[in-house]
Amino acid sequence: MTTLKKSFTPLLLFGLSSLMMGMYAGLYDPSFNNYLAHVHNVSEVARGGLEFPRELPGFLVVFLFTALVFLADTRIAAFSALLVSLALWGQGFLAPNMAAVVVWMLIWSTGAHLFMSVSPAIGLRLSTSGEEGRRLGQLGSLESLGTLLGIVIVYWGASRFHFSFATIFAISGTCALIASIGLFLIKPQPIRKPSRHLVIKKRYTLFYLLNIVFGARKQIFMTFAPWVLIKVYQADVATFAVLGFIGTVLNLVFRPWLGRVIDAWGERTIIMLESLTLIIICGLYAFAEMWFPARIAVIIIMACYITDQLLFSVRIARTTYLHKIVETPDDLGATLSMGLSMDHAVSMLIPLGGGILWARYGYISVFLVAACLAVVNLWLATFIPIRQKNHSELA
Repeated sequence: MTTLKKSFTPLLLFGLSSLMMGMYAGLYDPSFNNYLAHVHNVSEVARGGLEFPRELPGFLVVFLFTALVFLADTRIAAFSALLVSLALWGQGFLAPNMAAVVVWMLIWSTGAHLFMSVSPAIGLRLSTSGEEGRRLGQLGSLESLGTLLGIVIVYWGASRFHFSFATIFAISGTCALIASIGLFLIKPQPIRKPSRHLVIKKRYTLFYLLNIVFGARKQIFMTFAPWVLIKVYQADVATFAVLGFIGTVLNLVFRPWLGRVIDAWGERTIIMLESLTLIIICGLYAFAEMWFPARIAVIIIMACYITDQLLFSVRIARTTYLHKIVETPDDLGATLSMGLSMDHAVSMLIPLGGGILWARYGYISVFLVAACLAVVNLWLATFIPIRQKNHSELA
């Protein structure tokens, strides 16, 4: 028994928890937009407006992180996953109207964003110096594997067994609960109370700006890219499961490769390549229906949807960039949380504006704005030094 207990190292438990959190996302993400469209008949403007309560916890995550700073990072992560689990069960069985949907969405979002804030710091702590990108890539690959398993369940459940949304959300919530248990079993590291809970330093200005622009462009794609497929091309849950499956399979290879490339090429090059790719994707989203026959246009849009899934992994580059410039290790977790809050400060407002743009001028205008944001991201990336050394290397 003792040998078995010792075999569950912190890295193994965190990897298993990452797998289960990926699995919950694989079940939940392909279903959520169809749930809103078909169960609650949400319009484009209302869909954009829903992102305000959905993203509000992301803006407040820095304050939540501060309130929970007396806990070890793995305990915060366990609590976060538990909130996700409770919210998904509630949304599945206790959401008869939009008011209830918003309540459960707030609870889910609180857990999801808190986990998003603390998990990179755990991954970095479990890494060896000089291989941070590789470790985060490996953990991301495990998460992608879990997402793949969740997507397979959604596809077969929706297409063959006609799973209800409640059933899908219940399975998803159970996965998050298992992740919470795994994180709780990790022996908490002794921690020092950081000298500063809220970190705002001039040194990290570029990191903050990169997160703000990422938050704006991310929210446009998360909200309106699937909405284009649903409203313009009539995609259903099974279609999103297939697209998610393809994207996740590719991510199993892409994320570890991306981690190694970040270590080799540096964050500047990777973020610039991300920006250039996004400009192309935005142009295709905007004009594919005009430029190509309908059957080809829908394939192009689906390819863009999958490519954008891969590009979300470039978040690793922003994390490793911050890790290389932090003045003290105590700054890392708090600065990641601050960056996430800044990201979500714009994420709360962008979708509502996007919904209004769509309603007045059509979806093309939404993706032209996203292309402009990609250009800004490209410009900001030019300020990243070509190579940075880890703080530990400078000490």
